[in-house]
Amino acid sequence: MITPAYIKAALRGDNALPLRPINQVMNLERLGAMHQSRLSFMRTLVRRIMRQRWQIAPALFELDALGYGTVVYEVKALHGLFSFVLFSSYLAPENRNDRVIATQWDITMALVDGQVDGIYLEKLRQNVPKQEAGRVDSRVFVLSRANRSARNFGYVVNQLAKGERPDVAKIAQVGYLYRTTAVYGSGKLGMADWEKVSTRYPDFARPFAAEMFVCLMLRNFSLLQVEHIAKNQSPDFFTPMQPKIKRFFGIGNSTGLGMAPYLINHPLLINQWVEMRELALARIRVLGGINAHICQQLEELIERCYEHTAETVTEDEWQTSNNQQVLNDLDGLKDRVAVSFNDWDELLGWSEEHCSLQGQEMLISMMLELYPELVDDLEDYHTAEEFLDLDPLMPVQQLKEVIEQRYDWALAIDFNAEGARETFWYRSEEKMEPRLGGTELEEGRKKQMALGVGYAVRKCYDQLCEYVAAYPKHTTARFMVANPKLRGIVRRIQTMNKCVYGDIQANLLDRNVLPMHLLRAKLAFFGVGKFDPRSRLWVRNTMFQGAPLLEDIGKTFNDDWFMPLAPKPESVQNQESLESVTP
Repeated sequence: MITPAYIKAALRGDNALPLRPINQVMNLERLGAMHQSRLSFMRTLVRRIMRQRWQIAPALFELDALGYGTVVYEVKALHGLFSFVLFSSYLAPENRNDRVIATQWDITMALVDGQVDGIYLEKLRQNVPKQEAGRVDSRVFVLSRANRSARNFGYVVNQLAKGERPDVAKIAQVGYLYRTTAVYGSGKLGMADWEKVSTRYPDFARPFAAEMFVCLMLRNFSLLQVEHIAKNQSPDFFTPMQPKIKRFFGIGNSTGLGMAPYLINHPLLINQWVEMRELALARIRVLGGINAHICQQLEELIERCYEHTAETVTEDEWQTSNNQQVLNDLDGLKDRVAVSFNDWDELLGWSEEHCSLQGQEMLISMMLELYPELVDDLEDYHTAEEFLDLDPLMPVQQLKEVIEQRYDWALAIDFNAEGARETFWYRSEEKMEPRLGGTELEEGRKKQMALGVGYAVRKCYDQLCEYVAAYPKHTTARFMVANPKLRGIVRRIQTMNKCVYGDIQANLLDRNVLPMHLLRAKLAFFGVGKFDPRSRLWVRNTMFQGAPLLEDIGKTFNDDWFMPLAPKPESVQNQESLESVTP
């Protein structure tokens, strides 16, 4: 059984496993090339639900013929009872807006501790549909909202009402019936904070587990709702969807800059996520046996990843080019493994020479898929205590050496070069959301967020060098007394020196910085797929596509929904034939 002591020994010391170098792993562009894996939070959540056989069923179902009304699901998890409360309302087309500035939505939702009685439900009804303008109490974990897909929702309803199944090729163009525009948790708007959730509710005591669960429930409700509307629209002709088609629906998500500062402001947590993924890779490199069965599985995964990438639709030229490059990478990888290989390091080395960063990272996700026995037990170690401790007794000479060794990437950046400090991050007072500013907003720099870690390290180092020259025997405590404004960055430097990974190695103040890489890195940890950038500042993506349905809980579960594919027409036809003869 894996233990914290095992993990510590595997990361550092004489028995440490061979981890990839920090400057390779924490490169911003590489982080932005990551893909979902079996350690992604959606995968670990679904594994938990399926293996623990959670019981999830509607306790209140009050929808009119058009699908508007209130639904409450009761969720009996292993350690507690929870309620998923959903309000479905009419939304005029002119009020439909995917951006965070919207004030009305098709659906609003909340995840609540315990059962919901009539009084509490009315209290939620008065506040949940208002989202940021409302207030909830600490019984609520998560608050969210979503809009119908203009391209898919009405089409699917009409197909089912006519007794016909939706065209899989058309579904694949979008992949979902609803798209979330915000999923709030961790103490916002009066909700339970992370400390309460993590200590009192073990069913959701993993990062973003409650938020991911709400998205999973929305996905299942969306399937129920289209069938409900279609059945009421045409009871004589209505035909329910085949499970294979249902599973191909995910939930859409629009993500903007709100996610980007999280990766900078939670370095210990991000370090933990990266460490577990890199530790899984290291275990496979050392312990992952290669035989005919593994080679066959790898070939199948390469083919699946190829089809999945080919099915991904995006109007963005940059992403289209990236996807085409991944297809080329997978073609090359297929030829390479056909020649045979005896060592994972050999194959990784080949990918680093011949594939794009996205192709290299896709190979790693495939490797994790091949060895669940070496990977899955790490999913319990994605949390971290987030304290940046100051070591006042550290000699200033040692502090200087730490910066030179740990932050050599920051010292190598010329912050005086043109454009090197042109971008700044600030928080909008109107929506309390992060924004990017440039030289045209010079006055706004006074309110910028402290996300330029590299520049802060550079300034600290320059002042430290002068101090060391004058007082070489002093400690960090004395340096802090002389330079109190540097306390924050020195805490960070000393704390991160105890981690294997952590800080993203990039100048986030540079004129050409791509926030997209930050968004994608975090979304890959979540487990989303089919990235579709709408600008350099926000991206659409798909969640839980291919995941089991609520009605699959308690049945055989192979945990095999990695890089899901559109169901083939013949497989759907075969399923229909099988169902027609099943008594």
